[in-house]
Amino acid sequence: MNEKEKTPYVVTSKSYTAVAINAASKAGEWIKSRLGTIGEPGTKYSPQDLVTEVDKGAEQMIRRLILTHFPDHVILGEEGVEPGPEASAKALKEAQEEEFLWIVDPVDGTTNFVHGFPFYSVSIALAHHGQVIVGVIYDPSRDELFVAEKGKGAYVHGNRMAVSDEQGLGQSLVAVGFPADTTYALPVNMAAVQALAPQVRSLRAGGSAALHLAYVAAGRLSAYTEVGLKPWDIAAGALLVEESGGKVTDTIGTPYQLSVSHVVATNGKIHDALTDVLKEAKATGME
Repeated sequence: MNEKEKTPYVVTSKSYTAVAINAASKAGEWIKSRLGTIGEPGTKYSPQDLVTEVDKGAEQMIRRLILTHFPDHVILGEEGVEPGPEASAKALKEAQEEEFLWIVDPVDGTTNFVHGFPFYSVSIALAHHGQVIVGVIYDPSRDELFVAEKGKGAYVHGNRMAVSDEQGLGQSLVAVGFPADTTYALPVNMAAVQALAPQVRSLRAGGSAALHLAYVAAGRLSAYTEVGLKPWDIAAGALLVEESGGKVTDTIGTPYQLSVSHVVATNGKIHDALTDVLKEAKATGME
């Protein structure tokens, strides 16, 4: 480990990153304080797509904290967009031309939160002319804050992160997901699970895309893939992975951009092997 890697990362000004950290940590603390107080959750796109008053309240809190500092910036938040993939794509198309666009998932892993399963997070990204320049993911259950600035590396607990070193699928721990879209995305993801399971060391499905990406960045997972995600699921985590030395593309290997909804994020070394498995299994969602 060189000196640069040992140096803790400190935010010194009211920068974009500082505001993102403040919003994520304050919202995360409030979300955790509401654990166990939720009545019957509502549903959005499908019976598996849950929403609670905590999601809505956390997004409002994050919006206020951001707009206090940057009143002319635009915010694309999960709870401000109509449910379903078409509405998400339309909202992103309208917003991504903005100079500064904040992309917010107030509770990524709502189903986990509702059940008291401690794997959910707050995800906040800032894009400048469509390029993500800040990514912050906060895990209230473990009090872990993952932070990345474009070109400046990615950090957890103030320490520089680096992706894992697995060279082949056989040594790799890979995360997958089971999305709320049971008609289209779920069968495709199940095909991916079936194809990957015999080839990797093991599979995991934690239920928070943002935390899966943060874990790839931190070297805790070798890779993560899922079809049927939204911009706010991926934006912050994609920057974390890239700034940790990993690779993020769509499921056929095209470099990540905000419109990607079928994602592969890896340590870089197993990337081509993983996308090859998905292509062979017709599990890319792009056929």
